[in-house]
Amino acid sequence: MAVSKNEEKIAEQHKNQWFGFIKSIATFRGDLASITAPPFLLSPQSMVEFSAYWAEHPSIFIAPAKESEPEKRALLVLRWFLSTLKQQHNSKDESGKRKKMKPLNPFLGELFLGKWEDDAGITNLVTEQVSHHPPATAFNLWNEEHGIRLRGHVAPNVYFSGTVHIDRKGYSILHIDKYNEDYLINMPKIHVEGLMTGSLAPELSGSSYIRSSSGYTAKIDYTSKGWLGGKRNGFIANLFHDSDKKKSLYTLEGQWSDSWTCKNNGALNSTERFDTNALPRTPLQVAPLSEQHPLESRRAWQYVSQAIHKGDVFAVSYEKSKIENEQRAMRAREKREEAEFSRRYFSKANEDITADKLATEIPGTSLKAEMCGNEGIWLWDEDKYKTIQAERLGSHGVKSPTRMRFDSGIGGILLDPTEA
Repeated sequence: MAVSKNEEKIAEQHKNQWFGFIKSIATFRGDLASITAPPFLLSPQSMVEFSAYWAEHPSIFIAPAKESEPEKRALLVLRWFLSTLKQQHNSKDESGKRKKMKPLNPFLGELFLGKWEDDAGITNLVTEQVSHHPPATAFNLWNEEHGIRLRGHVAPNVYFSGTVHIDRKGYSILHIDKYNEDYLINMPKIHVEGLMTGSLAPELSGSSYIRSSSGYTAKIDYTSKGWLGGKRNGFIANLFHDSDKKKSLYTLEGQWSDSWTCKNNGALNSTERFDTNALPRTPLQVAPLSEQHPLESRRAWQYVSQAIHKGDVFAVSYEKSKIENEQRAMRAREKREEAEFSRRYFSKANEDITADKLATEIPGTSLKAEMCGNEGIWLWDEDKYKTIQAERLGSHGVKSPTRMRFDSGIGGILLDPTEA
């Protein structure tokens, strides 16, 4: 069988190590996220950066806030969601270069902060690793000018059953201020094809949902190439309204990594085609490394990333071990002192009323049970954010003398180089 263009072939010199790794994960019991992957598989990107894929097309992200009709808003939210899948799951980056398959495991408290600035205005991003064992990443994105915001958390569970599978518990809530409208979003499952041949290709499987407080539900079913035909990265999505839960208003179909069509089922000859390769992407702006907070991802992992880019597997292992050992020492100290690591931007909650209500409105699914795992519920804490911003500027627009370091990249606020 020919290797498709989306597959990542394991280099010949790494095959022995690769199959040794496969043997170890096939016999491992528990979450595979805790297993150390061979250095040649590691990406220079930490998992906390994946939340940036939600808004890499800011104009598409804010589009629902500009639409007055509820049905069209629900359709625009579905289109936006589908537009986020390619860069998040495809095996190639925007330049066509193959991605390394294994992102770096974030450490507890790791931050990723940035913003997009274009015709859509300023869209901000705050991501924080709120749990390490089990892993959980919380994120918040917002565009004040258009009154749209997305907050959520994701907790991946990685296991082996014939191949590597990733179940992503957690959820997101998209909120549109003008219409006081919420959308509950969950994520599809992932499995890796071509594991035994070394020709790796991630695929989405199962179904995911988008449920709106205005009565619309989108169901996305994911398909992959079978033995007898079909295409990789396939999906079929249908949009329904509560007034007739069996009548599809729109059908969207194609490949989330390439192109797809959108058909209005209530109109003749009303089909639009969307090419994901032609979607405009706005670069995410992050502060220079020297101006980042020590917990910010690219600053913390900079030497590991440099070693990965150089292909120096010994330096990768050495630099990565330094961070991991430091984290173990911090956890041991916290245990001795009976202290808990303080999250900077998010707080743990017992419930999320908005998410619970929307989840129960999708009958016949286990969505509510799948939303939360052992990591719990993590909500954006606006008070924490405002406190950090106030400490940065002080009450009169100057630095607070009691604050030694400040977070960068939010709304144009940067860390002073002298405080790095």
